[in-house]
Amino acid sequence: MTTTPATTPATTSAATPAATQARTVFLLAHTGRPAAIRSAELVVQGLLRCGLRVRVLEAEAADLPLPPSVETVREATPGALEGCELLVVLGGDGTLLRGAEFARASGVPMLGVNLGRVGFLAEAERDDLDKVVDRVVTRSYEVEERMTIDVIVHSNGDIVHRDWALNEAAVQKVSPDRMLEVVLEIDGRPVTAFGCDGVVCATPTGSTAYAFSAGGPVVWPEVEALLMVPISAHALFAKPLVTSPTSVLAVEVQPHTPHGVLWCDGRRTVTLPPGARVVVRRGAVPVRLARLHHASFTDRLVAKFALPVSGWRGAPD
Repeated sequence: MTTTPATTPATTSAATPAATQARTVFLLAHTGRPAAIRSAELVVQGLLRCGLRVRVLEAEAADLPLPPSVETVREATPGALEGCELLVVLGGDGTLLRGAEFARASGVPMLGVNLGRVGFLAEAERDDLDKVVDRVVTRSYEVEERMTIDVIVHSNGDIVHRDWALNEAAVQKVSPDRMLEVVLEIDGRPVTAFGCDGVVCATPTGSTAYAFSAGGPVVWPEVEALLMVPISAHALFAKPLVTSPTSVLAVEVQPHTPHGVLWCDGRRTVTLPPGARVVVRRGAVPVRLARLHHASFTDRLVAKFALPVSGWRGAPD
């Protein structure tokens, strides 16, 4: 993972309208939540008051009390973010992943505000909205690139589907009463075969998502690696595997097993017929995340999972 400054931090706590009138921020929100509607209203008001332009989707604008000066676009396409310096996303993990799809395609950095539960992709909480506006206005943030994965599905020797993920690609069974029989492969060599509920192929970012729930390790974001985590495998050797970021992972669905399903980030899905082969490698295009804090990932992990640390006295001098 590489971290590069978005711009030199501003030396003042606010920017004048004259200096910022040409700047545009795109706002994406889960308008099905009352908290998101109120939060979006506060962010929009703060940005407009400081002279920035705001752009939103038409479908979401209908649910928000917005002034006429707010721009609207019909669809969340890469072109909708043209001219925007930042994508601000308000919502839970699902909304943040929707924003990541939008951000990756355009290359615009995403700044997430968590309105859900855990929200590892978010950089701020709902109580930080004033700080978010101030940091955006003064450009007091940095941008880091998060590794993604590219996913290819083969069937009968043909490529039948291409996808990508920020968190994970999960191969899962469909029938609740039948296991999915798979063979795992790394770098063109077979590793093991077993029946299971599924297999998760994840990035370090996704190590705290589905892979974590399946018993995988927590991987710090700056570690470049790929993860392969079995789900409820009936096998003696079915441990999580951590490989090089240049490795190529593959999950083959055995020909005699019922069909499975591939989920990418829990949002996009495709059916896997018996004999299908899912190949996962490091993604060609990263997702760019705007960061407001320099806090360590360790502190973020403790806070997000409310881990008990009472009794810690610190490292000796």
